[in-house]
Amino acid sequence: MILFGSLVNGIAIVAGSLMGSILRNISEQMKDTVTKGIGLGVLVLGIQMAFKTSSFIVILISLCLGAMIGEAAGIEDKMNDFGLKLERKYAKPGSNFAEGFVTATLIFLIGSMGIIGAIESGVAKNHQTLLTKAVMDGFMSIMLTATFGVGVLFSAVPVFLYQGAIALLASVLMRYIPSELLDLLMDEISAIGGLMILAISLNIMGLTKIRVSNYLPGIIILIGIVTVQFFM
Repeated sequence: MILFGSLVNGIAIVAGSLMGSILRNISEQMKDTVTKGIGLGVLVLGIQMAFKTSSFIVILISLCLGAMIGEAAGIEDKMNDFGLKLERKYAKPGSNFAEGFVTATLIFLIGSMGIIGAIESGVAKNHQTLLTKAVMDGFMSIMLTATFGVGVLFSAVPVFLYQGAIALLASVLMRYIPSELLDLLMDEISAIGGLMILAISLNIMGLTKIRVSNYLPGIIILIGIVTVQFFM
């Protein structure tokens, strides 16, 4: 079953969110401490990923061009609007529903682990990477839900659709991509994802308010640049 790993990942996020909702009554001081702890953990993860690049110039160009496209398209605003629509339907006004949905979605989507795991599921029906990610995301969703609320639970939907789509495409397309190019792409995607995760960690800790969603087109631009360079 090609989608098994993606399905388990989504279920883990839902289960973690339900457990996290039980912890919503903890003190604000504890929530603040837990939130900053999550931010520190995400910070370290982002740093580790960012160092995988072999060409920081390409990463920087992709990130900046992606930001221009993302700002023009209003990706961050649209994600927030979608989160607010869900909030009006499923949560109390004035809650952190939208922030929780967007933050959790970005944390669970950005990075090479989900991409690599989805590719492994599609090409070899090997779900080990996605199952490992499911455990990590499950524990992360407990803490995020305790801090931001039930909006985190709804991030399971884009995570499943995103990883499932990659797995299905990989089952058809990856047989035509050279293994050397695939390895290179995974390292560079991990690096640009690491920079975005660094930005998320700063947002979580309340140090900045970076519109991280608007950098997402940079991943597509990076794939294009690296692929062109590989065949030149």
